[in-house]
Amino acid sequence: MRPAPATARTPLSVLALLAALCALVLGGAGPAAAHASFTGSDPADGTVLKEAPRQVTLTFTESVTFSEDSVRVLSPENQRVNPAPAQHADGKADTARVQLADDLSQGTYTVAWRVVSADGHPISGAFVFSIGQPSETSAVVPDDSPDDSPVGRLYMFFRYLAYSGLAMLVGAAAFVAVCLPDCGRGRPVRRLLAVGWSVLAASTVALVLLRGPYETAGRLTSVFDLSQLGRTVSGRHGLALVVRLVLLAAAAVLLQRCAVRLRESRVRGVAVLLAVALASTWAAAEHASAGIQVPLALPVAVLHLLAMGVWLGGLTTLVVVLRGGGSAVPASVVARFSTTAFAAVAVLVGTGIYQSWRQVGSWEALTTTSFGKALVVKAAVVVLILWVAALSRRWTAKLLHEAAPVPAAPRIVREPVQVEATVGAPVGPGAAEPAGAAAPPAVPDTDAEGGGVHRRRLRRTVAVEAALGVAVLAVTTLLTGTQPSRSVAESAAAAAAAAQEPQAKVATVPFDMGKAGHQGTVQVTLAPGRVGENTVEAVVFSADGGLATVPELRLTLTQEELGIGPIDAGLKDQKGFWAVYDLQVPMPGEWTLNITVRTSEIDQVTVRGSVRITAPPRRPSA
Repeated sequence: MRPAPATARTPLSVLALLAALCALVLGGAGPAAAHASFTGSDPADGTVLKEAPRQVTLTFTESVTFSEDSVRVLSPENQRVNPAPAQHADGKADTARVQLADDLSQGTYTVAWRVVSADGHPISGAFVFSIGQPSETSAVVPDDSPDDSPVGRLYMFFRYLAYSGLAMLVGAAAFVAVCLPDCGRGRPVRRLLAVGWSVLAASTVALVLLRGPYETAGRLTSVFDLSQLGRTVSGRHGLALVVRLVLLAAAAVLLQRCAVRLRESRVRGVAVLLAVALASTWAAAEHASAGIQVPLALPVAVLHLLAMGVWLGGLTTLVVVLRGGGSAVPASVVARFSTTAFAAVAVLVGTGIYQSWRQVGSWEALTTTSFGKALVVKAAVVVLILWVAALSRRWTAKLLHEAAPVPAAPRIVREPVQVEATVGAPVGPGAAEPAGAAAPPAVPDTDAEGGGVHRRRLRRTVAVEAALGVAVLAVTTLLTGTQPSRSVAESAAAAAAAAQEPQAKVATVPFDMGKAGHQGTVQVTLAPGRVGENTVEAVVFSADGGLATVPELRLTLTQEELGIGPIDAGLKDQKGFWAVYDLQVPMPGEWTLNITVRTSEIDQVTVRGSVRITAPPRRPSA
């Protein structure tokens, strides 16, 4: 199948690229998180508490996992005061909660946390709260990002090698199966298959060893910690790496026994299944495994990876074949790869548009977030590659045009076909050529007839494509470790909403102090004033506005519309005010406050007020 003329193809390619880039950032609404983001805590950052809390709770935008040291609460003297590791609060996967020790002293406490998102990327941070009054603290918290460390940089390097190995292995195998079956017996292509397999296997082993310290911010020397390695392989992301190693072992057997038989349908089917399974070990543990439309995102991610391998790995194989085979490589082989690569690029564009919509979502995000900027760079490099690929297709078309069939007398080949003599011939390895078969069209390699010039230009453009493909792989690796733009926007929106929402609900209720003309007030504060656990503080003021001491203060809450209550708050005297720190409010709505104030041993008065309890903030689904 000959490619269309370059003059007719170029405008269509430009229009297709423009349409792809426009569609890249179009799409509907809907939350799609990939990296988890920290959205709040109880106690909140900077809170000054009158009494030590019993626990600390953190909330994120999606489900997270953690290790024994994921959440550390440090005293002003840098001593850890949470004796037990973190657990999910009330079974919610997007929370982390630690219990605190008893008898905490006054001062400022630091909460340092590091958790792992559903897509396998660790995130970290810290905040402070104070008991009694703020103080100096000697707590030391690392401020490096998870990837800005020796282990993080090494982990990202091996992720890049893993992508490169996959592309080389899949691309070389696809080239042998589709374009040039006999090259599977040649040493250069077999060596390329071996290198791709070795790079992927070695990088996967390194990722298994580095996964533990990467998640926990451990030292590089801890890669051989057997207990940490056990936790790694039992987790979802470590298990995906182990499955990848098992699949690579099966691929090694296939390559050893059937590398020259990839054209056969049965062998090719097994190879395709192995390639899909290998790509799935990435999809099941990275961005596609978290957010919206996961059942659709997973196969799309697999197709994207395989298309990348067929294109970029196939380019590398074509460079090796062209440089090793010289003019013995028929132009029809190059044309066959050109058609295959075009189909792979079409799949890349389609799946890339969907993935970008899922993770970017707006024009603004392309220029204001790290993920968007990296995606723009990747799109620019891909456009450049496609422009160079258009030149390659032009030289391919000229080679096909000038490689007219050369009539040959019928002949019978009694000896097995040698790869060195007929590399790229469309016959099976070792098979005899049937009587009367014509030799493949030879391409003149002389400047006078043009074939050699076009072939040399083709070699150069294909080499440039392969070199730019290396850059695409590097940017792809960077994207997999960067928080998607849509997740950044959702985190910012959640933080802004939390900042605008009142952190407490206050009700001020007047009451008669038992003396003529003496009206006191009770100020009741519920924090955060939402469904769930609340802190309640009540202060009594005298008629002149000063603090008043009363023998007893009781508070009950009633939800009259739903017939809930009364719920006794159980206020306790705190030497100047009354408080309770674990009142559970079950429902949102308008709640009636029934306040009984005892002003003397024999006098008391009951007054009523109201407060509106709101529902907890909505979190994006993981």
